[in-house]
Amino acid sequence: MPLRRVCVFCDPDPNAGPEHRELAASVGWLLADNGITLVYAGETRGAGGALAEAVLGAGAGAIAVVTASEALDSEIPSGLSERQVVATIEERHAALASLSDGFLALPGAFGSLEELVAVWSWGQPADREKPCGLLNRADYYTKLLHSKNDDLIERFVRETQRGMVIVDRDPAVLLRGLADFRPPETRRSQPPEDS
Repeated sequence: MPLRRVCVFCDPDPNAGPEHRELAASVGWLLADNGITLVYAGETRGAGGALAEAVLGAGAGAIAVVTASEALDSEIPSGLSERQVVATIEERHAALASLSDGFLALPGAFGSLEELVAVWSWGQPADREKPCGLLNRADYYTKLLHSKNDDLIERFVRETQRGMVIVDRDPAVLLRGLADFRPPETRRSQPPEDS
């Protein structure tokens, strides 16, 4: 499946450090350079705002999905391709999963990881297996990925689900990994590549 729309989760906190905003903007420019539409939670501040501003400033598309309560308090970025208002967070997860070909979590607040895990769990049925990427800049997710809970992960997270997560420190490499993704069941049924 071509990678036309990518949902990006990042820190909406307006007090997030400049490094988070700069990284988010660089990911936004990368998406635009590759002709990929951003799907996101409609943030206008913090790293989320920098991400959307970069995408829209580069002339690429952006789709915002917000809850009704967020819609009352949030600004509407100019230039959005589409803005969907849903009733609940669960409906937002479903809409983000439906609209996107892949998902990417940037370093930042815990909410970014929470959102990624929510859509990752939506990928359990084979028809919804979509790649999930963790941008591990400055080893942000390394301790989480190699924790004392590895046995729990092995026991409760199926191999096909683990195979949906791609991790890299370089946004361009990670984006290529999302684009080259094949669902784990598909990869398992392929003959091994010659070395």
